[in-house]
Amino acid sequence: MTDTAGIQIAGTAVEPAPRRRPALSPSRAGDFKQCPLLYRFRAIDRLPELPSRAQVRGTLVHAVLERLYDLPAPQRSPEAARGLVGPVWEELSAALPELVGQLFVDAEDPELPVWLESAAELLEVYFRLEDPRRLEPAARELLVETELASGLLLRGYIDRLDVAPSGEIRVVDYKTGSSPREAGEVAALFQMKFYALALLQERGVVPTQLRLLYLADGEYLTYEPDEPELRRFERTLEAIWAAIRTAGETGDFRPNRTRMCDWCSHKALCPAWDGTPPEYPGWPESAEDTVLDRME
Repeated sequence: MTDTAGIQIAGTAVEPAPRRRPALSPSRAGDFKQCPLLYRFRAIDRLPELPSRAQVRGTLVHAVLERLYDLPAPQRSPEAARGLVGPVWEELSAALPELVGQLFVDAEDPELPVWLESAAELLEVYFRLEDPRRLEPAARELLVETELASGLLLRGYIDRLDVAPSGEIRVVDYKTGSSPREAGEVAALFQMKFYALALLQERGVVPTQLRLLYLADGEYLTYEPDEPELRRFERTLEAIWAAIRTAGETGDFRPNRTRMCDWCSHKALCPAWDGTPPEYPGWPESAEDTVLDRME
């Protein structure tokens, strides 16, 4: 079994992952649009980053929601979800001991129970948005990997895929933050259109609905794509990938100095802030997932 960070839970057998060529994911496309140098640091240099408590809490909540649907439908209650928080956290802690040690002093850290309670509160909000007893997802934590006609490989993980008896597809994504303002909606829908295009390419069907559930404030966002729109979006992704490959061939990943720099883990290495990046290692021949890649 794997958690939503893509880390193998201790005690289970693991087959070596095959080497895969670089692909475009929603998060890495967002990185390049925000700052090409950030893309390089994350996707090519693979510089380590310490996820925040909020990011790890999101991973925990996603893992609990995935586990919730393992239960028989009548047992999917708020109490059951709350009861899964502790066991799932223990599994994540066993899988990521170094990370946990950086986020908390130790298992007796007084801030840990407060943090776990905040995860349980987000799960309670989920039940105000959906009744999981009435749902039987077709897939959870679904890896979609498909190649466009241009040769661009798309790769991403869908939180949940619902398929109606009549064949309509709904893509559901859980967000543990608050619902965004208008500019944030564009970024959120970018991710969902990415998944919709991948499913169209892989299955030949346009998802009927894209649905984002925001657990911090109990809001949701739904969108109904159509094929012409997704084909236009396909050209957008191809343009982004062409720019990435051009930068990859030359090593010219230019920094984009914005207020987002205040939250960047690599500010000290950025020339926009008088830093010096490591020597460019060249375009990678293969790529592997990291914890960060799964924290979409």
